[in-house]
Amino acid sequence: MTYVIAQPCLDTKDRSCVDVCPVDCIHEGPDQLFIDPEECIDCGPCEPECPVEAIFPEDAVPQKWDEYIEKNKAFFV
Repeated sequence: MTYVIAQPCLDTKDRSCVDVCPVDCIHEGPDQLFIDPEECIDCGPCEPECPVEAIFPEDAVPQKWDEYIEKNKAFFV
């Protein structure tokens, strides 16, 4: 499992989560930040740091934002 950044990050791109990531798996995209599923070690410090509450464990992404799971994966393909 990995973490996913969902809709609340869209056009926000606050980098608080990047600062606490021990493996530097959070990358900036054109409209939001993304978590590399291959690099994420599922450690969790990014989740509480997000000021807009956009980071979720993959299996806990709210259903209304399910498309962000694939959007996150597709960014790294």
